[in-house]
Amino acid sequence: MTTATRDHLLTAAEALVRSRGYAAFSYADLAGIVGVSKPTIHHHFSTKEDLGVALVASYTERFDTRLAAIAEAMPAASDRLRAYADLYLAGLRDERACLCAMLASDHAAVPERVRIGVAAFMERNLRWLDQVIRDGVDDGQLVADLNSRTEAEAFYAALVGAMFAARSLGRLDTFEVVAARSIDRLGAAA
Repeated sequence: MTTATRDHLLTAAEALVRSRGYAAFSYADLAGIVGVSKPTIHHHFSTKEDLGVALVASYTERFDTRLAAIAEAMPAASDRLRAYADLYLAGLRDERACLCAMLASDHAAVPERVRIGVAAFMERNLRWLDQVIRDGVDDGQLVADLNSRTEAEAFYAALVGAMFAARSLGRLDTFEVVAARSIDRLGAAA
């Protein structure tokens, strides 16, 4: 069994979770999409929990790479916040939600090891947003009413909530309005 098969399984499983949720797909679904047998999937991921852990690790690594690229390319805090929001918007345009947000929404169905990875993903995002907000406040670009960590949590929660609302309503503008308002609230021009 090749690394390419494993990668294909991860890609297909991620698409399923981001569009349907963790509890709404099975190895049979995944086998049908990838064109392999269920034993082939079990060779790479003994359990669905193992698959979930690998999904979160892969997604977190890619997301971290995107955050580093944003930080490097955009010195202005408001631009970083917009670019961060655009990561969620891009997923919505593809009719997919953030993988870790989807897993968090399936909390009761998601095994503990996967939940731990989801919490770590969220914490990394909150630390990144906290730093962006602190930098923006320090250089006068942003104005935070609360401490930077609380502002980061509010910003993150607003985006994730707006993502689910936009999916439910079938309206991207719902997300765009909330994202712009959340950035405006920090004192940045939308």
